[in-house]
Amino acid sequence: MTSGALATDRRIMDSLVKADFFSPLDFHFAKLMAGLSCKGTPELYLAAALASHYQGEGHICVDLSSMAGKRIKEEDLDSPACPELDKWLGILKREEVVGKPGEYRPLVLDGSRLYLYRYWDYEKKLTDNLKERVINDPSGMNQDLLKDGLNKLFPQNSPGETDWQKIASYVSILKRLCVISGGPGTGKTFTVAKILALLLEQALQPLRIFLAAPTGKAAARLQEVIKNARDKLDCPEHVKAAIPTEASTIHRLLKTVTDSPYFRFDAKNPLPADVVVVDEASMVDLALLSKLVQAIPHDSRLILLGDKDQLASVEAGAVLGDICDTGNVHAFSRSFRDTFQKIAGQEMGDSRLGGGNPGLSDCIIQLQKNYRFREKSGIGAVSSAVNRGDNRSSMILLKEEGFQDIQWQELPRPDALPKALKGCIVSGFSGYLRATSPGEIFSLFNRFRILCALRQGPYGVSALNFLVEQVLRDGGLIKRDSRWYRGRPVLITRNDYNLKLFNGDVGIILPDPEARNEIRAFFQAADGTIRKFPPLRLPEHETVYAMTVHKSQGSEFDRVLFIMTDRMAPVLTRELVYTALTRAKERVEVWGREEIFREAVSRRIERTSGLREALWGT
Repeated sequence: MTSGALATDRRIMDSLVKADFFSPLDFHFAKLMAGLSCKGTPELYLAAALASHYQGEGHICVDLSSMAGKRIKEEDLDSPACPELDKWLGILKREEVVGKPGEYRPLVLDGSRLYLYRYWDYEKKLTDNLKERVINDPSGMNQDLLKDGLNKLFPQNSPGETDWQKIASYVSILKRLCVISGGPGTGKTFTVAKILALLLEQALQPLRIFLAAPTGKAAARLQEVIKNARDKLDCPEHVKAAIPTEASTIHRLLKTVTDSPYFRFDAKNPLPADVVVVDEASMVDLALLSKLVQAIPHDSRLILLGDKDQLASVEAGAVLGDICDTGNVHAFSRSFRDTFQKIAGQEMGDSRLGGGNPGLSDCIIQLQKNYRFREKSGIGAVSSAVNRGDNRSSMILLKEEGFQDIQWQELPRPDALPKALKGCIVSGFSGYLRATSPGEIFSLFNRFRILCALRQGPYGVSALNFLVEQVLRDGGLIKRDSRWYRGRPVLITRNDYNLKLFNGDVGIILPDPEARNEIRAFFQAADGTIRKFPPLRLPEHETVYAMTVHKSQGSEFDRVLFIMTDRMAPVLTRELVYTALTRAKERVEVWGREEIFREAVSRRIERTSGLREALWGT
């Protein structure tokens, strides 16, 4: 790289770092790529910085066609412009550090998409693995046994009504890959319990079944639902007994190698599994799902559960959305429909369910019937409108006074928040603070939560948790005389495999009568048992009266207060609003500004990747 070009690039990058576009990490990565390259052109410098920046923003790659010919910051007239696409691609193809797909180089250029190598590799291996599962169906299905099992577990619905849970169960038997998407209350996990019963009835030998989820909290909930559902199934007792009730995090399932990004189970040392079920798949990022599918034997079944319309993972990718091709409807193939009708003994009532081509569309089921929200539920109506991106209808419905389970309130000014929130805080948290037994304390605490769009700012999690503590202290409900006061709720934010405490686990600080009332952090397991730890042993954690919507994924509360913000932010999208609304089982209040709410509903999460195109050809 010439000294003149390097000086120019330093000026460009320094100005962008100061403008809060590129981070110092992006800057140093670009410098490294330029240093490794014999040519080290300004075009490479800029492309490498963009690849790093976009990956840090949750994208799998950067599509250079979206940036070509534009200023880096369009609103800033002094911001440098990117080269025209043809010129840019031509220069990059001649750089030593940029390879074609399949070449082992730091950067991979696939069409106009530029990847960091490892993310190209994750995407390619995930794509190949899923495609292989789609085309290689299991053999040896006992059709008579399956028909009998389907009819017992799924009694006939009303004439013309499609039983999507029954179809999902059929797909899970017929295919090595089954993706079941549906909102809260559509019975995804209960359906899986029935699927496992059907698989066990078909098996000629014991099945090795693993249940997993991305967080400890989600794993505990999966475990609890499967255990409760198992006892209600209409199947032989030996089948019920064989359904597993222990779930783990994906990291724990694959067995983390200490101080490395690798796992003990991988493509060379696969899991001893016949069936792997992954709940809350929308929270799983590209890297983790790619590593998981590589570790699952090719002749095993993979069942993914999740809500494709929820928030994407915190890390890079929107993998479940890409797999389901969110926003597009794909019909089942006619051959699939005909075979289902033959085995299940009933027709599919929806004419859209036939006519597609065999392939991935036959592996994906969207559960549509909601068993939680009543027909006239405000939560159901508003979340549906939000999901469609209909910001006008969602706002009208939200303000409609006829709904008892959802309410809109104009966002107060920051200085008016303490007074506005006082009644809500006291009614929401006083119950658990006055309770005495740990079981009752956890039950009451989990009835209510404040959800925030942001972490920082006057309407963010940090400020709201501090405000809640002030209100509770002033009301005599807590004595905040130390960090570890009685009743303080804590959220674990980093896995600790030694203590078996995982990201998302919620504990409450209480005196322990079995240890001379010394303060302990109490945690409740899925089976209701209580575990206790000295607070100083806890891994990284934070107070959790209020939590971000992202952190709330996989949780359910009776009542939710969703506090938006007074100005637009990148995280405000329809997926965030939808996720916040659907955390509530009974009632949700939304505090916001109408123009902010409507703009958020009109925006979707857009994460750049090649996965959707590789799977669907679009």
